Amino acid sequence: DRDERKSKQVLDRVAGFIPNIELDTPPPEIARMIYSAVREVTGVSDPLRAHKEESIKSALFLYDALKHKVDCAQDPLRAAAEIAIAGNVMDFGANPDFDLEDMLKDILKKRLYIDHYESFRHSLQKARTVLYLADNAGETVFDRILIETMEKETVYAVRNSPIINDATIEDAEKSGIDKVARIISSGCDAPGTILRRCSREFLDMYSRADLILSKGQGNLEGLSGEKGPIFFLLMVKCPVIARHLGAETGEMILKDARL
Repeated sequence: DRDERKSKQVLDRVAGFIPNIELDTPPPEIARMIYSAVREVTGVSDPLRAHKEESIKSALFLYDALKHKVDCAQDPLRAAAEIAIAGNVMDFGANPDFDLEDMLKDILKKRLYIDHYESFRHSLQKARTVLYLADNAGETVFDRILIETMEKETVYAVRNSPIINDATIEDAEKSGIDKVARIISSGCDAPGTILRRCSREFLDMYSRADLILSKGQGNLEGLSGEKGPIFFLLMVKCPVIARHLGAETGEMILKDARL
């Protein structure tokens, strides 16, 4: 009964601000408002903490095998990029019930639906600094494999505070990202990168980075229309993003924002 009352309180709060939401408001901004209501009503700052810890643990269990797969690949960088994209399937927001190992095997048999890998490889060769925008907590382990393979000075930007199952500094450290990159908070508390809500430190890094890797749908939604040296790496999980990209749900994307 108590949980039902709290659920009703959250719904009432959300219903109160829906009329004021503009039609062009990006989904991460709306999610930010909803989770703010959840935190205020429940008093729980990180409701999916246990799920995040479990997803990181599951991904770390596969780390050695995936690292070996990259090391043995004909093109290790492509293999690492595809593994990082496949890791984007670890989304309790979009898919709370999955077997990670089986799903990864199926996904890694696919070709990239949008394949701007050559542009990515050339851009990476010329880059001195990489800004890597994190998404979900579990996939940070797969991001680590790509960062290790790129062998570039990398800054890894995570969410400012817990939101859905997105990575925070604590989550990234549990995945070992701190061993291969400098971790910073974007300053944004939405499940995506909304530049006007980001910190000055992040925006300075964003403007100076030679290459920006943007993981997941939330970051794509926040940065859609940006024309910098951004590459979007994601699994398509909903029809809206599928239409936006001219793709199908379930497809793997490596897209140069400039193309």
